[in-house]
Amino acid sequence: MLSALLLLLCSSLGSVRASTSTTVGSDLWMLLHNDLDWPTTSEHDTTILISARSHADALASCAKIGEDLTPTNGTFFKSDIQDTLAYLSFQSDASRTQRYWVGGSSTHNNGLCPVVSTSGISTAACTENLPAFCANSAPNRVSNQTDLSEKWRVTVQSEDLSITGTRDHISFRFLGIPYANEPARWTYSSVYTGPPNISALTFGDRCAQVGAGAGADENCLFLNIFTPFLPVASTPSSALKPVMFWIHGGAFTGGEGSDAVYDGGSLVSRGDVVVVTINYRLGALGFLALDDGVTNGNFGLADQITALNWVHEHIASFGGDPSRVTIFGQSAGAGSVRALLGSPPAIGLFAGAIAQSNLAGFAFASTYSEYFTIEQEVAVAAGAFIDEVGCGSGETLECLRALPWQTLQNAPDAPKFLVVDGKFLVRDRLSVDGQGPAASNAHVIFGWMADDGVDFAGSFPGSGTTQAASIEGIPIAANLTTLVLNSDLFPRPSTGNDTLDIFNVTGRVATDGEFLCLDQATAHSSVLHNVFKSMWTYQFDRSYGGFEPIPGICDPPATPTHPFGDPSLPYFQCHSGELNFMFGNLGQASLPFRDEHDLPFSQVTVDVWASFARTFNPNPSPAFLAARGFAGTAAALAQWGLWQDARSTEAPVRVLDWPSRGSAWMEGNQCDLLGFPLNFYEN
Repeated sequence: MLSALLLLLCSSLGSVRASTSTTVGSDLWMLLHNDLDWPTTSEHDTTILISARSHADALASCAKIGEDLTPTNGTFFKSDIQDTLAYLSFQSDASRTQRYWVGGSSTHNNGLCPVVSTSGISTAACTENLPAFCANSAPNRVSNQTDLSEKWRVTVQSEDLSITGTRDHISFRFLGIPYANEPARWTYSSVYTGPPNISALTFGDRCAQVGAGAGADENCLFLNIFTPFLPVASTPSSALKPVMFWIHGGAFTGGEGSDAVYDGGSLVSRGDVVVVTINYRLGALGFLALDDGVTNGNFGLADQITALNWVHEHIASFGGDPSRVTIFGQSAGAGSVRALLGSPPAIGLFAGAIAQSNLAGFAFASTYSEYFTIEQEVAVAAGAFIDEVGCGSGETLECLRALPWQTLQNAPDAPKFLVVDGKFLVRDRLSVDGQGPAASNAHVIFGWMADDGVDFAGSFPGSGTTQAASIEGIPIAANLTTLVLNSDLFPRPSTGNDTLDIFNVTGRVATDGEFLCLDQATAHSSVLHNVFKSMWTYQFDRSYGGFEPIPGICDPPATPTHPFGDPSLPYFQCHSGELNFMFGNLGQASLPFRDEHDLPFSQVTVDVWASFARTFNPNPSPAFLAARGFAGTAAALAQWGLWQDARSTEAPVRVLDWPSRGSAWMEGNQCDLLGFPLNFYEN
């Protein structure tokens, strides 16, 4: 409840003095040439563009956000001005010869004031009406270290809500916004209608979850907005930015949208998009279903839809285009994306979707893509759960509501499964066969890590572990283990490290059987039946860290020349290993660049993800890259060729690495052997 109290105590803070686009009388567009080289980010000055006015009025307007006009002796004019001017011309109606007010006195003996254009710095009559570059002196900070000084605060008015956030060096940040009224246990959430003055300076509590201590609570339905653009009411919708709506993973039992890995600032400032990250109810509080006709489950999934509805209602006030929302998520977040693609209440709330490492296939992996009926969920989990927490007799729901959330969430069989409830999910799988509800107007990407299943393959083999026991630990049936061992499709390496050689086979079987095969089959069937407007697939062959329950297997070996690991040497590309690349947050103290390719690969990845959000095509246009000055990405993509969509007969899968390449459908014979062929969803 701490975050709720802070929200009430702070609701009026900053709302009086904080700047707004309305008080400035202009859109506020933060512009930074972000090359994602975190150690040098602060060396690139940020500017905030405001609309046309006289030089004196420009000075006064910049002062309203606590700034002066951008000085001409800063790094902005040494390295980034031409790229900024080119992008403004590309992105708006600005002429290539457009002039902008920059730092200087409002009174000159000759009545001239400094301006900048593609021709360089010159002067114009101080009375002319020209757009202006205000400075942005807010400091550079990593996630969770936001400078809360009043000077950086900014307020957005959206309908009856007044929301005060802040800015840093790379984006405007609105953290811990309640998107829903706090729901009673096992009731569905509704869009927030509480007190209108909201302090959005710090993250809200994460949702109650397994093993959580301080900072977790049942009152947790918050979202965070990172944006480069704050419009005025008269701003045309064509100026609004694409929205990327992030759904975190964590097995439906853990995680939070405020995780530092998901900080949206870098993706926002380089991609010129709006990023939203959310919390949603987890574990038993989010997914309990009972056969009582009332408790129908999917409360966490419904929270995601509530958050999407809040975004549709309010995101334009934060510079986002509600008609260009892309949902994207990883692991359980990808399972959520998959579910939302077939959820009738969600269809129409997004135009793009990216599912990163959607589980499907063996054992528990199947539950992310094949949904239980409520009766099956009770048999598999809820029945045992009720007994474990001591509510097996009497009024079950009344008993459960009286228990501490810690008791519920930490029970061994706490439910965590999506179910067919008849409203949010009406079929036991996503209808990529054309036989049920699907978001037919959406553009979609499905992808996986090269070794996604390694950390889901059971315990790392010991010295006496046989290959059969290792494979069965996934777990798969004994007869399937025999087929795998008698086949030459999963050959065992011979490196001299017997334990690791055994695990290499197990990891590959787990990756195919829990990720690759059925994600490919999903894409293939959706293309065959024209389910979505477009479909793209990828495999990530380069990773950084990731989910690592088996310590030490997800990092490349360190060498004298590569003390943080050499990615050119063999290592497992593990689950979650793409996240630091696609959020662009490498280079910080705890995330050092390992070699000369980590930084440019992250640049390419951010540019590709943002391109999909803008155009629903992961191939950034050469004109956009040129206007932004992203020469490195442009050169790499020109050399590697286009990412072809899943309709391609030659290269339906994009292998994301340095360099990237196209590939045919992967592991076909292996998927057939495991029982997950390419046509799995076609009948």
